[in-house]
Amino acid sequence: QVHLVESGGGSVQAGGSLRLSCAASGYTFSTYYMGWFRQAPGKEREGVASIYTRGSTTYYTDSVKGRFTISRDNAKNTLYLEMNSLKPEDTAVYYCAASAYVLGGREIAFRTDSYNSWGQGIQVTVSS
Repeated sequence: QVHLVESGGGSVQAGGSLRLSCAASGYTFSTYYMGWFRQAPGKEREGVASIYTRGSTTYYTDSVKGRFTISRDNAKNTLYLEMNSLKPEDTAVYYCAASAYVLGGREIAFRTDSYNSWGQGIQVTVSS
């Protein structure tokens, strides 16, 4: 059974940085596509970043390009999201997600129904 646990969230001032981690267990991490999503109050869950099994391909939503970096360590079964130059509009609950399917392209990689399993989410709050 896939189990995902996020950590590293918290509160930071605008311009600051945070690094989210997602520890995976219960499956062969290296064979799954992974993604980070976020959901702000009153808004739909949106895709933030996605990464292919070996890390060779990544996708980012336009609002985080150049500020966020997704990466994975398959030896440690861990997914990361490095977030720099944080803005108040980045405030949300962040979720990591795992997909056993081949994510053929950015649009598919950012669909919530492309993913089989989800973490419980972690709060990120950016104050101005």
